[in-house]
Amino acid sequence: METALTKLLGIKYPIIQAPMFLVSNVSMVKEAMHGGIAGCIPALNYRTLDELRVALRELNAAKPKGGSFGFNLIVNKSNVKYKGQLEIICEEGCDFIITSLGSPEETIRQAHKVGIKVFCDVTDLKFAKKVEGLNADAIIAVNNEAGGHRGNLSPEELTKLLSSNCNIPVISAGGVGCKADIDEMLSYGAEGVSVGSPFIASLEANVTQEYKQACVDYGAKDIVMTERISGTPCTVINTPYVQKIGTKQTWLESILNKNKKLKKWVKMIRFSIGMNATKNAATKVTYKTVWVAGPSIEHTNEILPVKEIIRKLVQ
Repeated sequence: METALTKLLGIKYPIIQAPMFLVSNVSMVKEAMHGGIAGCIPALNYRTLDELRVALRELNAAKPKGGSFGFNLIVNKSNVKYKGQLEIICEEGCDFIITSLGSPEETIRQAHKVGIKVFCDVTDLKFAKKVEGLNADAIIAVNNEAGGHRGNLSPEELTKLLSSNCNIPVISAGGVGCKADIDEMLSYGAEGVSVGSPFIASLEANVTQEYKQACVDYGAKDIVMTERISGTPCTVINTPYVQKIGTKQTWLESILNKNKKLKKWVKMIRFSIGMNATKNAATKVTYKTVWVAGPSIEHTNEILPVKEIIRKLVQ
C-alpha cells in the first residue's frame, strides 16, 4: 500500500489515526505506530502545556523504527494556548502537525524550521490552494462523512476535486471504516486516509465503556447533525437524550445569533456548554449522552485493541 503519504511519513500503511477530542491518547498512538500507521492527538486534550510536553517526550521515547506521530493544533483565536502549544511541539519534536480552523501560515513557518511536516484540514478547493501556497506538506480533505465537524462535499467529489487541482498529497478524512473504504478513497486520488470513529471503540481509548459500546450498537443511520454542541453543525449518535433536546438551536439562540453585538458571546457560551456536556458523556456515566461519532461506526462490531482495528482496516 505504498503511496505518497507512506513515503512522506515512512509508515507501512497510508492511514492516520485521526486526532479526536477527549478520545485520542498516548497509548492509542503508541499502538498505532507499532501497527504501521501514524497516530495523532489534539493538543487541546492536555489541560496544561507541561502535560503536553510530557506526552511528546513519552511518544518520542517509545517511537519504533518507521513510527510516525503528530499533534493537531487549533490555529485560530479561540485557542488561547496555541502559541505555547506550537512552541513546545517544535521544541520537543514530532513528525507532523495537523492544523484546523484558521490560517496555518505561522505553524508552517515555525514547524518547517525544525523539520516538522504540516498537514492542513480543508473542506474546499479555495482553502486547499491557499494552504498549498503557504507550503503545506499535505491536505486533509474533510468530507461530509467525517465525524464531529465535517465538510459539505462527498468523499468522491472532494477528493477528486483536490487531487486534480493540487500538487501536494490529499488525505481523505471521513467515511472510512473498512479496507474497501480505503481502496475507494485511493481510487479517487487520495494518497491516504484519516480514520477516527472506528478507534473510539478501542481498549486503549480513555472514554467510558458506554461510549465505546454505543459505537458498536449504533450504525450509520443513527448519526445526526446537531447545532447544540458548538454552535456549528456536528455529527453525534442519535441517543434518546439527543432526541429529547433536539438538534436545532433554540428560538432564543436563533434570535441572539442574529444580533451582531451578541452573536460572538452567544457562540462562546454555547461552545462552553456543549463541550462540557460532551466531556461529561465521554468520561463518566451520565444520562446526558452526547457522543460524537461519524457514520463509519457502521463497521464497528466489537470493542477491540487498536492493533486489531488496524488489522481489520488493512486486510
